[in-house]
Amino acid sequence: MITVDDVRRVALSLPRSYEAVVADRIKFRVGRIVYVAFSRDETVMGFAYPKAERAALIAAEPDTFHLPRPSDLRYNWVDCWTNALDEPRVRELVVDAWRMVVPKFLHDHPSTGG
Repeated sequence: MITVDDVRRVALSLPRSYEAVVADRIKFRVGRIVYVAFSRDETVMGFAYPKAERAALIAAEPDTFHLPRPSDLRYNWVDCWTNALDEPRVRELVVDAWRMVVPKFLHDHPSTGG
């Protein structure tokens, strides 16, 4: 099971990334764009993910991933249960979500591990 601290270590190591608290919810942003957000009770983590690939991800791992609330379906976004993730997987998800919101020249930054 991952925690907000696990995500924070990854997210804050990425260029242009910062943490914000909005309506008692922890979010990680680049500029004004949110790329990772937690539910108030921190049991659900939402993250930027291509809409076109969302259904396949959820179908492949329905015990881990699920659709966001209906009002967020228009966004490139998917939710997951924090208790279903480990640290290597969360690092992959956070870095990939971050890559969706930063300029391409930052994609291979040393902090991404790639």
